[in-house]
Amino acid sequence: MTNAITQEAAFTVTVNGTPHAVRDDTTLDALLKRLGQPADGVATAVNGEFVPRAQRAERRLGAGDAITCFAPIVGG
Repeated sequence: MTNAITQEAAFTVTVNGTPHAVRDDTTLDALLKRLGQPADGVATAVNGEFVPRAQRAERRLGAGDAITCFAPIVGG
């Protein structure tokens, strides 16, 4: 199911395999908020590259980006 936002949508990204329409100025942080993902409860990667929580607000998304959200791994 595609997640339409408005006619301003510029491209599609996938989040855990599900397509989502986003505007060209969308950051990873903004997308996660829109999807209701808790900032502290999820780790993220874009196109297989880990994106630390502190960098999500600066990480702009691009056409075809594949975002993966997963439970952070802790322990040692």
